[in-house]
Amino acid sequence: METVQDIVIVGAGISGLTTSLGLHRLGIRSLVLESSDRLRITGFAFTTWNNAWRVLDAIGIGESLRRQHDLTPSILVASTFLVQPASEISFNGHEVRCLQRRLLLEALANELPRDTIRFSSKVVSIEESGFFKRLHLADGTVLKTKVLIGCDGVNSVVAKWLGLQKPVFTGRSAIRGHTRFEGGHGFGPKFRQFVGKGVRSGFLPCNDENVYWFLTWTPSTKEEELEDDPVKLKQFVLNKLEDTPDDMKFVVEKTELDSIASNQIRYRRPWELLWGNISKGNVCVAGDALHPMTPDLGQGACSALEDGIVLARCLAEALSKPGGEEIKEGEEHKRIEMGLKTFAEKRRWRSFDLITTGYMMGFIQQNNGMIMSFLRDKFLSKFMPGMLLRKADFDCGKLEY
Repeated sequence: METVQDIVIVGAGISGLTTSLGLHRLGIRSLVLESSDRLRITGFAFTTWNNAWRVLDAIGIGESLRRQHDLTPSILVASTFLVQPASEISFNGHEVRCLQRRLLLEALANELPRDTIRFSSKVVSIEESGFFKRLHLADGTVLKTKVLIGCDGVNSVVAKWLGLQKPVFTGRSAIRGHTRFEGGHGFGPKFRQFVGKGVRSGFLPCNDENVYWFLTWTPSTKEEELEDDPVKLKQFVLNKLEDTPDDMKFVVEKTELDSIASNQIRYRRPWELLWGNISKGNVCVAGDALHPMTPDLGQGACSALEDGIVLARCLAEALSKPGGEEIKEGEEHKRIEMGLKTFAEKRRWRSFDLITTGYMMGFIQQNNGMIMSFLRDKFLSKFMPGMLLRKADFDCGKLEY
């Protein structure tokens, strides 16, 4: 037996839930399919910049999240290659906070109507069905939908259906962790980052008790085997942090084993966004399904939030009924197609820019060559934080259309 939905969003991550909540604020209901049996909190936390807070305010959850996360005043960048003082760049005039992923997803989910999210619902195939798409789920359920939105991450089923290639391995890997200090950590709110010898690491407090940390490096074949063993991961990170200050090591040492995760860093080749299908008919992708990128700009989650509000706005305009009149099925399908094309055009160059800039910044920051390391640590490190702020000073507009 088939059930029919107006809008189905695949994936209850940041972009999926933001899109759904944006649509809800505009009076449009959607169904979110999530393959896991609960909200996914992998990644623990991420940096949120001006562009992200504009979105969070637009969908009405910014203030509640601000109360739980401290403002980050500056970033300290230190070299582990050259003996020189750390350079500090102020974030004055910019809103920068380290946001816990769990709290964001819960805030988004709690604002949605009951039964909007359907857990344990994995899409295994997609078929054409006239003006609809037919979705086959792993449990045998079949859904028909007027609009299909893929927010299902780097291994997106929807992106594959659109003909987009799988994201490619950059040659770099990341280990991330979250450390809770009962009674307070005492580090203050500054973002600390350490670069050199082929490794980039750092930590950033979310609030008085919670600290997020990361390490990226270029692994050998043997090191790739560490991915599923948290004990080895933790020791590996501590070995890599040999030349970093004691504070960084202490944060990692205090991390519980279930709060450490590793993954290969993948990205979508930027030219695929120019020539590939971001949307096709009544189908499109957003978030990591659209623009997986390296973490060097700190814009992966922020741009997923941008996607959500732009997509909700474009769809709401497409589905609006001028004068309250009913729209014929064929005309409605055409309007949906044009709405998704508008979304694709609005997000194509922004995504291209973030992927390309992030990749180049990662290459420079993690390069282990003597000349590049010297130039980076002596000169470029002072300009890179400014690049972060410039890319974050982006306004994707209000929710209203």
